[in-house]
Amino acid sequence: MRYSPISRFKGTLLGAFLGESLASSGEIQFQSHLNFGKMAVLGIQSLIVSGRLDLDDWIERQQQESLHLAATDDISIKIIISTLPVALFFHENPIKLRQNLLRVLKIWEDDPVVRDGTLAVGYAIALALTEKLDPLTLIPQTISFLGETPTSIPKNLLRVHNLLEQGAGLSRAQAEFAREEKLSNTIAMAFYCFLSTLEDFRLTVLRATHNDNSQVQDATPLSSQATGVITGALSGAYNGTGGIPVNWQVLLLQRNSPAWGLTSFSQMLELTDAFVAVWSGMYDLTLNSRELTEEGYEVAPLSVYAAPRVIRSR
Repeated sequence: MRYSPISRFKGTLLGAFLGESLASSGEIQFQSHLNFGKMAVLGIQSLIVSGRLDLDDWIERQQQESLHLAATDDISIKIIISTLPVALFFHENPIKLRQNLLRVLKIWEDDPVVRDGTLAVGYAIALALTEKLDPLTLIPQTISFLGETPTSIPKNLLRVHNLLEQGAGLSRAQAEFAREEKLSNTIAMAFYCFLSTLEDFRLTVLRATHNDNSQVQDATPLSSQATGVITGALSGAYNGTGGIPVNWQVLLLQRNSPAWGLTSFSQMLELTDAFVAVWSGMYDLTLNSRELTEEGYEVAPLSVYAAPRVIRSR
């Protein structure tokens, strides 16, 4: 395996966070008013506690935090980013992946474009985590995964595929997709930026958030951040934390600012560690200390690993 699962899990979430945080100038903004991933954090917390997808628990957590998605321009992107924990948790099985992504979407409005965008991003992330992502076949496979649909997402993804085959540059892609702020165009640009610079996370997200081209001078910060957050998640899943610039990671740790509703960036990393532990089926001995006592002596704590969901907390 090229990268460990924990590296790819963290890469997905850290990549999305950086994609949202990068300004068009290439500098990291630590205070983003959009908070695309706040609801994703609640989803991770629910999966950790429940060990499964519990829609009632997701809804209850959102209500407790008074998180209600109003009809704003960023609602569709927030929904897609909110489903990232489900894509990570069920990435090994395409059937369960599709079923659970569709289940969690029932929490919000039933928008076909949001549905297709969620399935496309989730499927690409699943292929990256299972190391089955082939840049030459990703888009045809994704279109097949979407199935029959009336939305423009398959058509736009096919346009991306053709642009990549022709070796088209960023300016041409932006001219194709940035004229209107439609979710399907945002998804298309994210796939273009991801696949055109597959092995370079830094360049990928910088291109995704770049909007100085004269043909797209009317692009808004929302459009830039929306493309950046999806592109960052895709590239982070593929390249893992090892592909994310060290100076960016150090900067985030040094500032340790609040992230996606959490009190600090470090808390976000700790939450991801716990998330991977639950997904993997790791037996957490620290939660069962009584079992470590034998004839009055403490047995040294050990970490036990197994295939996903084989070993569970008792």
